[in-house]
Formats: sequence, C-alpha cells, structure tokens
Amino acid sequence: MKHNMQMLQELAAKNGPLCVGLDTDPSYLPQSLLHKYGSPAEAVLAYNKEIISRIQSAGSACCCKVQIAYYEAMGIEGMKIYAQTVKAVKDAGLICISDIKRGDIAASASAYARAHFSGDFESDIITVNPYMGFDTLKPFTEYCEKGKGIFLLLRTSNPGMVDIEQQPLQSGGRVLDKVGSELERISKEFAGIYADQTCSPVGAVVGCTEESDAKILREAYPDIFFLIPGYGAQGGAARIAATLLLKAGGTVNSSRGILCAWKKSETCIQKDKEGTISMDDLGDAAGQAAIASKIDLMNAKKELA
Repeated sequence: MKHNMQMLQELAAKNGPLCVGLDTDPSYLPQSLLHKYGSPAEAVLAYNKEIISRIQSAGSACCCKVQIAYYEAMGIEGMKIYAQTVKAVKDAGLICISDIKRGDIAASASAYARAHFSGDFESDIITVNPYMGFDTLKPFTEYCEKGKGIFLLLRTSNPGMVDIEQQPLQSGGRVLDKVGSELERISKEFAGIYADQTCSPVGAVVGCTEESDAKILREAYPDIFFLIPGYGAQGGAARIAATLLLKAGGTVNSSRGILCAWKKSETCIQKDKEGTISMDDLGDAAGQAAIASKIDLMNAKKELA
C-alpha cells in the first residue's frame, strides 16, 4: 500500500510541483457575482469546483491545500462547503492537504486526528503544529501507519517565525533544528513499514521566503518531502522554491496568486464593471494562472539542475 505522501511525490513528478491553495475568502470574488448565489459559501464552493476542474484537465497541479480557517469563518454552512471541497479535490484524482495546523495533548489530539482522518472531513494529508511538544504528534502519526500523511511545521513563511522557530538553544542550533531532529526520528520509524517507498509519510512545512535557509534545510533533510508556502503573494521567489524542490522534492503552494488572478485580467475587470462576469471567467483566469505558475516553477528547477 502506498501512503499518501508517496502518492503526492509521484503526482508532483507527473504534474509538476504546484499546489493550489483553496484559501477561498468570499471577498476574493466579485460582488456582482456573489449576488447570483444563495450565499457567499455557495459562491465559494462553485469557484473551488471551477478551479479544481481547470487544474485537473490541464494537469497543472499535483494537489490542493484547503485552509480550514476560511471555511470556519463562514459558520456551519462554511464547514459543509469545506467538506464538499475536500471531497471534490479527491474525486478529481488530486491529493488533498487540509491546512488545519492542529497540535494538542492526549485525548484532544486524538480527537483532532480522528476528525480530519475519518468522517465528514477526511483528508489525505494534514498540517500539524509540534510546538506544544512532540508527544502531541503521536495520534497523528498513528494514522500515517494506515496510509495518511502529515506535514510538520518546521520553518514557516511569516515574518514572526523568528520569534520562536529561529531562537537559539543552549545546546546549540535553533528551535526549528530541534523540530527537524524529531522529524527525522519519526520518519525513520516508518522505514520498515514503507521500505519500498521513496519518502516518509511525514513531511515538513518549509517556507521559501529566505534563500539561505532554503539551502540549509534542503541539505539537512534530503529525504523529506516539503510543503512550500510563501511563493507568489508572500514574496517567495521561484528560484528559492526550486532549491527546496531538490532531493526528495516538494509541492509549492500558491493561493491568492491563483484565486485572485481575475483581478489582473482586463477582460474580467471590464466584465465585472458591466456586471456580466461569470464563474467561468474566474475559472479561466485561475486556470491560466496555475499553468503560468507551474511553468515558472519548472523553469526555475531546470536552471538548478
């Protein structure tokens, strides 16, 4: 049995490394279009499905990352839309990464793991936060034995990461280096279970906003598959992301650059002013942006080869 991180690694090799972030806030859609749906949540679901359809047909992405916060903010209806979006990604033959960043103790962690690895919100891979302690990871890694995957927060892409992740330890190195050591230890635990596979079901979140760190972390963890945020709207360059795509590889997330691509289309802007813009128009713009991002990342990777 292949675990989901292995399948993601293989899809990234086939379709390219792009991960489309469905961090879909209703405010990203034209007001003139929102009014055509029963609720903002319904419009979000329609847009998500348009994007999923485009990237599936074009083979422009290997996965989608669904950030749960945007759906929680829409209340009960939003969570229903979240579940339907996760299902739509998987039905399209893509890997679904649920960006939930959970991390809690004992029974609470077990409940989070059960909630997102089974039932209504079942996903392929989830993000987890190890900064409450490494014991919080156990309920999630137990599901990795059954084929699921997790991405541990290692080096995030936000400026405030220096407050904790970059802090020095008395024993040497940084806090994130301690997390990396634990990541390696856990990964080795799966060597026997998945001996025939080329990556561990446990990956790492590594932002592409600083070139020096990208080189250091890729060399430090050559066998770990990375989830790479920060590309595009957060300022991360393709060449930095490409550095992180070496060795075991990774998937590079782009959210707003794709979700809001219509705002850079003169045709869409004009149609919005006229009140004639359609979901199909938005989908076309997002689909084209996904293809452009894939090409950008693939070219940057070729330059390093």
